Amino acid sequence: MAIFKGAGVALITPFNDDLTVDYEALKKNIDFQIENGTDALIICGTTGESSTLTEEEHSEVIRFAVKYTAGRVPVIAGTGSNDTRTAIDLSKKAEQDGADALLIVTPYYNKATQNGLYGHYKAIAQSVNLPIILYNVPSRTGVNIAPETAVRLAKDVENIVAIKEASGNISQIATLAALADGCIDIYSGNDDQILPLLALGGIGVISVTSNIIPKDTHDLVMKFLDGDIEGSRKLQLKVMDLCKALFCEVNPIPVKKATQLIGLSNGKVRLPLTEMEPANAAKLEKAMKDYGVL
Repeated sequence: MAIFKGAGVALITPFNDDLTVDYEALKKNIDFQIENGTDALIICGTTGESSTLTEEEHSEVIRFAVKYTAGRVPVIAGTGSNDTRTAIDLSKKAEQDGADALLIVTPYYNKATQNGLYGHYKAIAQSVNLPIILYNVPSRTGVNIAPETAVRLAKDVENIVAIKEASGNISQIATLAALADGCIDIYSGNDDQILPLLALGGIGVISVTSNIIPKDTHDLVMKFLDGDIEGSRKLQLKVMDLCKALFCEVNPIPVKKATQLIGLSNGKVRLPLTEMEPANAAKLEKAMKDYGVL
């Protein structure tokens, strides 16, 4: 059974002005998502600035989100690390704190081999009972999960059940879908490629744009899955300019600014991320106005 179908939001972690976690704003973001049809919450992923959260903050944000969401939608915890032991520790804590599933990014910086990736993921998966989503984003981590490796993991390890594919390589994803033949659920990790991935057999998206347009992102997926291909196509094309603006600087700088513009956060990010450049912020605001968000 799939962890979720539809649109899961890669949720921001809002900060106070002193850059501590703003839990009141986090409540506001969670409620906004659920009220607008989001199918799952992904906490402490890339968009949640997991790389600058301490391990204590990381676990506390997950614990808080699970408790506040209270079973309204699945909560998927980002617990990846480039150190396998750290990923295991974070994953065990997330399981203890009630997360419904885990999202595990490829180990960045180490540049592991495919056998290294296999060993990394297998060790993490065997340390917990939760279902696991592999997260392939080579542009950020410097390593790519080959389709053969993803399929091998899904077939060898019972609780590795899905992959978030953010390689942007549609040919690779098609190869993955062909090799998998249904043994692993595939989620898009790129908002500008949701429909193409669905056409290859995907079942949803883990989305940055959902922070701003949760209903439309949910509808884009569900229209396709319900057979309304034309309706899905129209939404995919409609969102393209907004996607471009939301990725004109490194994620999550623009989406943090976007949440500020719609009153869901103060837009603060932690170093080494910095405030959005004024010219790009103007482009983002225009794109949001053109879309009808502002």
